[in-house]
Amino acid sequence: MVKTNYVFKRIEKKYFLHEEDLNKFLTEIDPYVEKDEYGEYTICNIYYDTEQDDLIRTSIEKPVYKEKLRMRSYGIPSGDDKVFLEIKKKYDGIVFKRRISLPFSEAENYILNGVKPSQEGQILNEIDYFIKFYKPLPKLYLAYDRIAFSGKEDKNLRITIDKNIRSRIDEIDFKYGDYGEYLLNEGEYILEIKTGTAFPMWLTDILSKNEIYPCSFSKYGNIYTKNMKNNIRSAICSQVS
Repeated sequence: MVKTNYVFKRIEKKYFLHEEDLNKFLTEIDPYVEKDEYGEYTICNIYYDTEQDDLIRTSIEKPVYKEKLRMRSYGIPSGDDKVFLEIKKKYDGIVFKRRISLPFSEAENYILNGVKPSQEGQILNEIDYFIKFYKPLPKLYLAYDRIAFSGKEDKNLRITIDKNIRSRIDEIDFKYGDYGEYLLNEGEYILEIKTGTAFPMWLTDILSKNEIYPCSFSKYGNIYTKNMKNNIRSAICSQVS
């Protein structure tokens, strides 16, 4: 039977790295991890929010609890290609993900037109409640290229490297491809470490030795803040002119 419901509870830490530091880190973790079977792949997302952007505005204020809704695809989907509808919650530093897998056409019809999918279950009920409560709209298209690793001894340890983070706030639809405005400069990467327990000692030692420290980095949050600053700057310039 194909699994269509997924639940995650884990710690997620993010790190900002330049290419030289990343290459050194990858060399040192090599004995302990193995690369994802899919190699490098592109993750495409559509983020949903209220008309007034309440969810992302709350998120960037760093509250104890926050949540968001997104549709995620591995590559550009169409027709009956599988996508994920996901609620991502964070409470007191712990990340909870509740997501279901659906054919793209069915997921899109549900989000945009309110046609509930044929499958049933608790996670779908939670997503349905979220949609009825927030009445979310598509607000951001976000894509990036990822390489992923898992621990050889602990398969729940996952290490991902994201690059070419790009987004757009118009044509928020998978059918337009994965183009967008780049968030980071060339040679800059986001390292993310995810685990259901404490970091293994070998990983803690490598991070400490190379002075790699966690940072607060939200792709959506940074893009929203950047766009807001650009809008304010454009408004000021138009008033001056």
